[in-house]
Amino acid sequence: MRRAALGIAGREFRSYFATQSGYVFLTAFLLLSSWLFFRVFFLLGQADLRPFFSLMPWIFLFFVPASAMRLWAEERRSGTEEVLLTLPVSEGEAVIGKFLAAFGFLAIAVALTFPVPLIVALLGNPDPGPIVGGYVGLLLMGSAYLAISLFASSLSDSQVAAFVIGVSISFALTVLGESIVLVAAPRWLAPILEHLGLARRFASISRGVIDSRDVVYYLSVVVFFLYANVRVVAGRKWR
Repeated sequence: MRRAALGIAGREFRSYFATQSGYVFLTAFLLLSSWLFFRVFFLLGQADLRPFFSLMPWIFLFFVPASAMRLWAEERRSGTEEVLLTLPVSEGEAVIGKFLAAFGFLAIAVALTFPVPLIVALLGNPDPGPIVGGYVGLLLMGSAYLAISLFASSLSDSQVAAFVIGVSISFALTVLGESIVLVAAPRWLAPILEHLGLARRFASISRGVIDSRDVVYYLSVVVFFLYANVRVVAGRKWR
């Protein structure tokens, strides 16, 4: 990876904290995820983090597109995208740089939830396997959502439109493997949809079973949407 991609990543990462928006995103994410989990945790009275991880695909469905919607849309709206693409930076390096910045921000958000398992460990004796698997799954699933959201941001100069597109694509891939979809799907199509479901893959990893097929699936989603992002940006550059 050339230094240009790392330079873009550093610039974009710093921009998250240049204004209050980054802190607002992190605070809202932590408050919402903690509140939703602990209101169930104290009702059940069990030292179990499965409810926490089961909430995350749906929280990420909105948090990740919201945190990434500006990455290309704001560049287009302000006209700085043209300046960026005239620099000695390839479209791939620009996309990877923005993705790394957004992933760094997401990793901070995930790391800040670590007091949740600590509190549960103080109140009980949870199995460490699902906790490790859950956090690995969060980063993998978050990466997939980020790649989708980055692609959505490249399609419009409106952050709102980018957010809606990102949520829509992510939601479609999330529910593909859910029972409500599989029951209604033709019998020959159900195994394919189950294979493509983002949330179902995460549920498997969060049980502590880190299957290489699930890892490859998430990485494939990331590569596919980053490549689509590169093609969109390259097409605009040549026009």
